[in-house]
Amino acid sequence: MKTLALEIPDSLLLQLAILIEELSREAQVELAFHYFRTGRLSSGQSASMAGMNRVDFLSVAGLRKIPLLDLDPEELKSEIAAAASS
Repeated sequence: MKTLALEIPDSLLLQLAILIEELSREAQVELAFHYFRTGRLSSGQSASMAGMNRVDFLSVAGLRKIPLLDLDPEELKSEIAAAASS
């Protein structure tokens, strides 16, 4: 496992009134959701990055209004037709 280092001015930590550990955790979760939203990681990979199980990750994604599927109009039409015929 690799570690990513960020330089955060002390003044910003004071302004946010947050401990560095909490900021680190929030950044890790936000980065996981970013890569899921952009399609660069799967939900399972993103959940792992966020330190969550997949079900919890998808639940939080739903609360954040992050689409769980990214279908173009033709794919969506095809999925709806397949669901209607079964």
